[in-house]
Amino acid sequence: MNIKQKNFSTRVRQRALSERQNIFARLPVVYALSRKQGQHLLSSAAEISIVEWRTLWDLIETGPLTIRELSEIQCTDHSLLSRALPGMKKKGLVQIQKNPDDGREMLVSISQKGMTAYNSAAPTMQRRRQELSRWFAPNELEQFIKFLDRLEEFLNCPVEDLAKNELNE
Repeated sequence: MNIKQKNFSTRVRQRALSERQNIFARLPVVYALSRKQGQHLLSSAAEISIVEWRTLWDLIETGPLTIRELSEIQCTDHSLLSRALPGMKKKGLVQIQKNPDDGREMLVSISQKGMTAYNSAAPTMQRRRQELSRWFAPNELEQFIKFLDRLEEFLNCPVEDLAKNELNE
């Protein structure tokens, strides 16, 4: 390796180490790894996606829900679920019908096939959560959640406020 290559290699390593301290750079990586791991587990356990798993789990825990309620629980965009639900219905995982209380809304309920898929995936996903508990003590997980709450609060700050603070410094 010549001096130019060695210098480049050192600069790249230094920059990579620096980026490991950048929360904004790390979050997408952690999110992607979490989804990749979860999807791999779900594919082998029940041949369902992360969105399908979350939806089935929510329906098991709460019973029938509107699309708006599902998106609120999952902290996700309404349109993501609106796009995913027809595929879930086609696979026979859920049933979708007009909400008898409000005919403008659709009510989503789990089907027997959805319950079977949930029951196939649930032990694997429970083991995943238990394994996480082996990597982090309960108080660390609680603290991590509190950090995420504070980060989420910060990220919900109006951009104008952040720009104003920058100008005042």
